[in-house]
Amino acid sequence: MEKLQESHAIDLQWHSYELRPRGAPPISPQYRASIESKRPALYERARTDYGLEMNPGPFGIDSRPALVGVKYAESQGRGNVFHAAVLRAYWQEAQAIDDLDVLTAIAASVGLETEAFRAALTDPLFAEAVDDDIAQAAAYGLQGVPALIFGEKYLVPGAVPYETLVQVVEEVKRKG
Repeated sequence: MEKLQESHAIDLQWHSYELRPRGAPPISPQYRASIESKRPALYERARTDYGLEMNPGPFGIDSRPALVGVKYAESQGRGNVFHAAVLRAYWQEAQAIDDLDVLTAIAASVGLETEAFRAALTDPLFAEAVDDDIAQAAAYGLQGVPALIFGEKYLVPGAVPYETLVQVVEEVKRKG
């Protein structure tokens, strides 16, 4: 998304989505095998299209603390930079982003005050903002990530080639 943001001056707004909400049933071995079988192709696309080497963190973690942290970071004007740092930590540096010490270190690395960050992780205001995003995703019928919405009317579900994203952005700009 950073590449697209740089090349096409888009306004990027991240929204929360929990793949594995608390209390969800365990992932079956068959489903996990299905997910794992698709990873090599996704990693190759990340390498080819974006120059990224993928080294993901633990499978099936609780992303909610990170999502709440993003909402706090947004309130401090650091939402996108914190979100990017969390993505990098999980997908490229194999960090467990459900670990509060890991999240706090990420917060500090992007200029957030660590005590305020830790307090925000238990603040109902930020948890409610996450819940609002999740409700919005449900209203749109979204059931997975990535799910990209352009111009509030074009949905691009799943990981797609960069060229596809460019085409969508250009179409949105043409149609206004």
